[in-house]
Amino acid sequence: MSASVPLTDIRDFKLHIAGEWQTGTGERRQVRSPATGTLIATVTEATDHDVAAACDAAAAAFPAWAATDTAERARLLRGLARIIAERMDGLAELESAVTGRPIREMRAQMGRIPEWLDYFAGIILGLEGEANRVKGGFLTYTQYRPYGVCALLTPWNHPVLILVKKLAAALAAGNTLVIKPSELAPVSPLLIAQWAREAGLPAGAVNVVTGGATAGAALVNNPQVARIDLTGGTTTGKRVAAAAAERLVPCTLELGGKTPVVIFADSQLDEAVAGALFSAFVAAGQTCVSGSRFLVEDSIYPQFIAKLTERVKRLKIGDPALPDTDIGPVISAASRDRCFAFIAETKADGARLLVGGERPALSSNLSDGFFVPPTVFADVTPKMRLFRDEVFGPVVSVTPFRDEEHALALANDSDFALGAAIWSRDIIRAHRVAGKIRAGVTWINDHHKNDPRSIWGGYDMSGYGKENGWDALKSYLTKSSVVVRTEAQFSDWFAGGHRYG
Repeated sequence: MSASVPLTDIRDFKLHIAGEWQTGTGERRQVRSPATGTLIATVTEATDHDVAAACDAAAAAFPAWAATDTAERARLLRGLARIIAERMDGLAELESAVTGRPIREMRAQMGRIPEWLDYFAGIILGLEGEANRVKGGFLTYTQYRPYGVCALLTPWNHPVLILVKKLAAALAAGNTLVIKPSELAPVSPLLIAQWAREAGLPAGAVNVVTGGATAGAALVNNPQVARIDLTGGTTTGKRVAAAAAERLVPCTLELGGKTPVVIFADSQLDEAVAGALFSAFVAAGQTCVSGSRFLVEDSIYPQFIAKLTERVKRLKIGDPALPDTDIGPVISAASRDRCFAFIAETKADGARLLVGGERPALSSNLSDGFFVPPTVFADVTPKMRLFRDEVFGPVVSVTPFRDEEHALALANDSDFALGAAIWSRDIIRAHRVAGKIRAGVTWINDHHKNDPRSIWGGYDMSGYGKENGWDALKSYLTKSSVVVRTEAQFSDWFAGGHRYG
């Protein structure tokens, strides 16, 4: 595919199996713009047969790929990084059209995608085992091996970023892949598979099957899949975890969140408001670490909600293809309806609506889009559903707190433990609170910053396992121990030898 993605042309995408475009045996599924309803592409609804073929291709490619020298794997990953960098503008346009995220957001995100491939290409060269002489005249050393066929199930909100985070670590470790992207954003992973072939990765190293829950279930239950990595909702994560447990297959599960953002009175208020705006409404609130529960010290509570309201009113809702658009649509009619159901229920609960809450008036070409205005409720209590449940849309709550103890009690009053943020100029307190808040990723005086070196993942209802860093690379490898006798004489236990263990 050329550097420019022809968005004006409807493309009929096939499955990508064994390094080739393959027709598949399922029905066609339409991919439409959530902003306009325009048909962007069609893809195949993969059947059990198609998924099995992809797993067979990955299994056939695994021995040679696993045996490839790490320096060669690193070279090929860097080649893929360069291809993505060259085609970044077209990829950003495609992602914006499919997901509804504003083009300005997508260009910024796409600019960092190659970093993950370069990072894991680098650290795989530094993977080392250990060796020790131990009691009884033995030498022990450790070795790493890839698992084999890995199933990557990726979401619609960051189709390329989250895929590449997983793919880079898994391929660097020597695994082969079968990817099942979300049925709502399935196109870019197919392109990444094709570009991996162009970069020189062997046929079958990267396979993509498109479809919905049926294809996903077939993949996680395929007997050739040796490891599973899912980013998705908590309900889906529970199903995948159960299927993996049945075969004792290891998983990484990055699931839902209900991120608390704790704002102390000593924070720089305008900075904290700007950070709140970004954390709540980037990607129209459709991120797993979206700032959705703002906990504000009562002495600055009135000023905070006034400033936040004023900033939210200035956000521009509209066509995601325009560079001055701040807020695009949510991904689907179901997402839109869920957001408005939260709004109606929170009004009924007695919370104070500060801004938003009504369907926006937009131009006629956007009349079929799934738009939800950025919406802020004040005086939300822990008993309200908006405080407790994930919306996955641009609807957030603000709640006052008295002191540090009260702030922590509110922040930790959740079944989720993925992200959190703390705003304070008292760095001692900020670190102290970070040590007590329940989250796998905590930001101090910022939000949603991500890097290949910074581990990512939560616990409890937010799942388990880690992305990024050495933790991610090693999670795609099994570690074993080899024990070597170095004594000349063997101790024959049943002939009177006395060494055991």
